Amino acid sequence: MNPLNDRPVPLPAILVPPPPAGPPRTTVPAAPEPDPRRPDDPSEDDGAGDAEPAVPAGAVLPVGTAGPVAVAPVAADPRPTGPCPADPVRPTSLRAVPLPERPRERLIQNGPEHLQTAELIGLLLRTGLPGSNAVVLGQSLHRHFGSLASLSRASHGELARFRGVGPGKAAILMAALELGRRVSREAIGNAPVLDTPARIAALLADTASGWKAERMVVLLLNTRCRLIRMETVTEGLVDQVLVHPREIFRPAITSGAHSIVLVHNHPSGDPSPSEADIRITREILRAGMLLRIEVLDHVILGRPSEPWAKGYSSLRELGHLRQP
Repeated sequence: MNPLNDRPVPLPAILVPPPPAGPPRTTVPAAPEPDPRRPDDPSEDDGAGDAEPAVPAGAVLPVGTAGPVAVAPVAADPRPTGPCPADPVRPTSLRAVPLPERPRERLIQNGPEHLQTAELIGLLLRTGLPGSNAVVLGQSLHRHFGSLASLSRASHGELARFRGVGPGKAAILMAALELGRRVSREAIGNAPVLDTPARIAALLADTASGWKAERMVVLLLNTRCRLIRMETVTEGLVDQVLVHPREIFRPAITSGAHSIVLVHNHPSGDPSPSEADIRITREILRAGMLLRIEVLDHVILGRPSEPWAKGYSSLRELGHLRQP
């Protein structure tokens, strides 16, 4: 006690050491109540090997000691496991196709005109990708470019970058498409008679499909409307072409042509004549009257569509080549 007053003097705090560290302990959850609908039968064991000994409820086990683990039941997948009957099974290899139904054998037996475009492209490609044969690859390639005309205008790099094609197959495709264009050009060497718009369009339709921009050519004809030669006079932008009458008639004069036919393409595919097309045609018509070289027609090439089911238009048939 402090002699100065009767209040007790507080004693210094005594530090109590913490209990010694031991292994962490975990409490085992209480075991679930047994199912009264199914009595326990020790003879039924759905596991492999001996069962674990039972651990009483509330027992304490150190961490790391094996104990019972509750596994939630896995719900059954409601989706059907079998193949869907609506999806046809397509063979991934042409070797799985019966021999008479393969593209090459059908071409040999019936001719190439009986094959689809994808099958013809597949014969050129020869091999496909893992999981898809050459015909499937040809169908994807044709669908990617949209048409054979667009495919024929594709560069080697554009074809080679397509998955499954590569540089070698791209070169084969370009060679085959170029052969088709040369076949069309060889027909010009046979001096066809070009006295109707249909014959003029048929002569140049395949060749013009490879033109990426508007191009105007002049067909030089003799007195019987037979072709002397074809001359490219100008090539313009994607949607327009600029031409002067002197560029049209210079090759006609040097070749001694009796008449000419103008032909140009619309890369958009719509062969409808524009106001500029009509104006240029009339200027060339007046110049031809002075030079005494008849302008028989001006044919514009496109793609078959409404109302141009034949894929071309004729300014003569539309009445734009009347004498002024």
